[in-house]
Amino acid sequence: MNFLKVLVFAVATSLQLSAWSQVAERNIAEIKQESLARAQRGAYPLGGLDPADVAQALDAIQTTGRDEWATGWSRVAERYMEQGRTAGSAPQAAAAYKKAWRLFYFAQWPVPNSPGKKVAYDRAVQAYMKYAESMDPPMELVKIPFEGQTITGYLRFPKQATGPVPMILAISGLDSRKETVADSYEQILAKGVGFLAVDGPGTGQAPIKVSASAERMFSVVLDYLYQHPRVDRSRIIVSGVSFGGYWAAKLAITERARLLGSVAQSPPVDEFFSERFLREGTMGNREYLFDLAPAFINVFEGANTVDDLARLMPGMSLKSQGLLTKPTVPMLVVTGAKDTQVPISDIELLMRSGDVPKESWINPSGGHLGREARGWTDPVIFSKVIIPWELRLIEQSRQSK
Repeated sequence: MNFLKVLVFAVATSLQLSAWSQVAERNIAEIKQESLARAQRGAYPLGGLDPADVAQALDAIQTTGRDEWATGWSRVAERYMEQGRTAGSAPQAAAAYKKAWRLFYFAQWPVPNSPGKKVAYDRAVQAYMKYAESMDPPMELVKIPFEGQTITGYLRFPKQATGPVPMILAISGLDSRKETVADSYEQILAKGVGFLAVDGPGTGQAPIKVSASAERMFSVVLDYLYQHPRVDRSRIIVSGVSFGGYWAAKLAITERARLLGSVAQSPPVDEFFSERFLREGTMGNREYLFDLAPAFINVFEGANTVDDLARLMPGMSLKSQGLLTKPTVPMLVVTGAKDTQVPISDIELLMRSGDVPKESWINPSGGHLGREARGWTDPVIFSKVIIPWELRLIEQSRQSK
């Protein structure tokens, strides 16, 4: 089976429009029910969480209060932090810290927009760093100077690599973090490829928030990779998930001279940034667990309300910025035909733009990022679609030398 088969777009405009009807946010009972169901099937954003831990955390949460949410999950996470501290072996400690990291991450989900969630995010990073102590090959915490601040990233190279190695610049999405994309890309190390994982603007430890010029942050990251003696600067691929896919798509144009390729999962391009889609597709979106609009408010520079988003988002459109008529690097665009978070029209527009043929993997039964409840889950899409495409592009580059 060819996992990179380009699938035919099969969603009628009328069906797309019907999916945009605004609905109310889930109440706490619905959030709890859906969270447990997702945990039981390993679905985002609860992949890797033990359903028993999820049930315990949810029992302590009775309202949609953000600090109450953070407290419920953090109490369970702290138990694993203690297990890590008292573990009898390094592998046992690593396993406990990894569980703590995932629980603290969900305690701050989707974004740390309350005092309790901010504490939970800090604890998530601390737990991840303790877990990272066991990584082989090791992880390097890098600090890249940027406009008087710092870009923080996780750098890993393949074990026993000789000479400069190809690299993935992995960018997180709206509610994922550099820790989650680093976890997704760990498997590529065995293929002789390294990665540098960074938070997208407005998320995690990123030094700036989202704006129409925030990609300048990634240009500085590319400067760092270009200067690193272990990096093969001719084979750098950028990869972004969801809102990170926007940056991957933009960099495919603006950093064309320095990139070998780009992978964009469900990238917002144009219509996504319209006020109409904001109010009819983003607010109350139920493919998203909860708080999609508040999450965007949190990451945008100058945004405090939905009305602020309606004013700021149109300027993010790659079409309005005049970029879609410009050359691009080779791209893989991944999405699902039933994605309600990013309109399929944005994917179609991106595929028709530029001067280089692009490849697409579109799951007819998939939602955001192409994922399904079972089958084509996030880990499967990474291992069966994204990473094979990247390895193929790297190998083609080698053969063309």
